[in-house]
Amino acid sequence: MRLDKFISQQLEISRAIAARELRARKITVDGEVVRDGAFKLLPEHEVEYDGNPLKQQIGPRYFMLNKPQGYVCSTDDPDHPTVLYFIEEPAVGKLHAAGRLDIDTTGLVLLTDDGQWSHRITSPRHHCEKTYFVTLENPLEEALIAQFAAGIQLHGEKELTKPAELDILSPLEARVTLSEGRYHQVKRMFAASGNHVVALHRESIGGIILDEDLEEGEYRELTEEEIASIGMPDELKQQR
Repeated sequence: MRLDKFISQQLEISRAIAARELRARKITVDGEVVRDGAFKLLPEHEVEYDGNPLKQQIGPRYFMLNKPQGYVCSTDDPDHPTVLYFIEEPAVGKLHAAGRLDIDTTGLVLLTDDGQWSHRITSPRHHCEKTYFVTLENPLEEALIAQFAAGIQLHGEKELTKPAELDILSPLEARVTLSEGRYHQVKRMFAASGNHVVALHRESIGGIILDEDLEEGEYRELTEEEIASIGMPDELKQQR
């Protein structure tokens, strides 16, 4: 990668400003001042800006975040803070959420700059399961388990939802696992049965489970095994 492009991405500044910083002798490569923006940067090079090291990103990035309420999963929003607020990484604007959560929904959000990987999460063709912990306003009835398994008719939609697994944990708490991602789907499924979701928390996406050590607003990199689990055939997941 060209040095000026790298500086632009790392500092989130324009190429013109990056060139100005280079001319000001603020950039060193392996301890030597470099002023040429066309300098070819190699993975083994150590780059510093004003004495502060800049980390090169080799390959795509994958993170899990424990999302609190009040944040949206877009990369930019004029009205609400986004989940990128919590991510302290270079070129954070290149990350996107692989499967969004509503502003008032908490829990697991996966962030990446790998478009093909996130597509395997969001595309209906891949049937990537998501599990949610749900708190309801009214007591749950056992009959709802069969209704969720058979499919729910959502208001304004022609087709039933795909079979979903409902596990009733207490009169007002349940765990729902589904493989679709329709708009406000969990909330609408319970609304169709005459109930109201008070709180919604995503626990897992595919084989990736929210790390219980992460407080709200905290994040960490995914492990190689977690990254590989997305799109992996079920029979191979069971062998790992």
